[in-house]
Amino acid sequence: MKISRILHAGYVFECGDTRIAFDPIFENPFSVNCQAYPNVRFNRDEIKSLKFDAVFISHYHDDHCSMESLNLLERETPIYMFCVFEEMFELIRALGFQKVFSLTLDVPVRIGSLTVIPRKALDADVDSLFQIQGAGLNVLNVVDSWIDYETLDLLKRQGPWDLVMWPFQTMREIDVLSPHRAAVASLEVPPEWIEQIQDLNPRYIVPSSCQFIHETWSWFRSFYFPISYQRFANQVRQVLPRSEVIRMNPSTSWNLTKEELKRAAPLSWVHPIGSQDVDYEFNPSVQIPSTAEIAKHFPALTSEQAQDVLKYCQVDLLSRYRTLDFSEGSYFEKPRNWKLILYDHTGVAKEFKYQVQSSHIECVEDFQGPVSWLSEISMTKMYAALTEGESMSSMYIRINDMEFDPRVEEEIKRADVLEDPLIHCLFDGYFASYQKAQLRRLNADRTNS
Repeated sequence: MKISRILHAGYVFECGDTRIAFDPIFENPFSVNCQAYPNVRFNRDEIKSLKFDAVFISHYHDDHCSMESLNLLERETPIYMFCVFEEMFELIRALGFQKVFSLTLDVPVRIGSLTVIPRKALDADVDSLFQIQGAGLNVLNVVDSWIDYETLDLLKRQGPWDLVMWPFQTMREIDVLSPHRAAVASLEVPPEWIEQIQDLNPRYIVPSSCQFIHETWSWFRSFYFPISYQRFANQVRQVLPRSEVIRMNPSTSWNLTKEELKRAAPLSWVHPIGSQDVDYEFNPSVQIPSTAEIAKHFPALTSEQAQDVLKYCQVDLLSRYRTLDFSEGSYFEKPRNWKLILYDHTGVAKEFKYQVQSSHIECVEDFQGPVSWLSEISMTKMYAALTEGESMSSMYIRINDMEFDPRVEEEIKRADVLEDPLIHCLFDGYFASYQKAQLRRLNADRTNS
């Protein structure tokens, strides 16, 4: 079995005459601002000539399922995907693929010399794992999910495991929303991961997924991933000294047999750029810029685009908010003074003030009492969320990153940052916005050409 790394969670598996791609992303950066790390570029013309016997996609997140990447592949290629939303399969068919299949957990799919079995992840409505078998070998691709213990018991019975691909980096995607309130990050691999890796006891472990960094100016480059390759490898080797931790950089390939794992010819269509054995340097003390400063890194909106954003904040946001459901015990069950601040490309602020309680919202000229919730965002990123389906991870939204009135401060410590009204308005109830925006761009390009 030959295993090759594309980037992030993307792999190519080859066995005999069979070749399958998993979660293929042929873009750098991907998901708007995820820069491949180590850096690579893609030969798009060569990718267009590739023939895969099938493509398997673990879940619908845009760093695993990208229409712009799928657009490079032959339309006869069968696409197998785990997704509980039928709409995603319709979107892939709209791209021109006709052989589009929904994966059922624990039901094997035989493609030539390889068998792929989707397994249940902890978040069963979103993710899946992949068990890949061929040539008498047994490989587990955990992708970027967590394993629940019911699945773990099943996987232990499925052993022995020749190779396990483990998503080794914990992410601070919630902490960056309110960095000055973030808890101290642990530099240790989560103990449940260590226990599960011990239970699986593979011959080889590949630190997998999350292999990216952010823009050169971004403080995310030092704040996002507490666990480096080296930390993961050291901690795993302490508990599994007989297992070998193998780093697979983009383009690299290995031949796996029952006896050994040997280097193989790299993918010719993934071109490494610069040093490849780089590692993430976590620095929780990095200086955190204001949202006003961050907004200066994004291009200016046209006058019409800016007016669209302002109209959304004045009209559409209120209509949208009133349709939302709120859980019992929400911070917003009580009347709250919510301030939303937008920053243009020069860092100039535009403030909106809202009186909020449950699903009730009104614009106000001024507050009666102190501010009790704060959301900050670049106008350009707000427009991207509204029109391009840009996700929260690349928008640099900042929430409650200030010191409130003492009484508010006591209450807000118990609130969930994801209760933010702006996040709810932009994302609740919307599915595959990013992929839909990609389809619109691809269709427009075809029309214009």
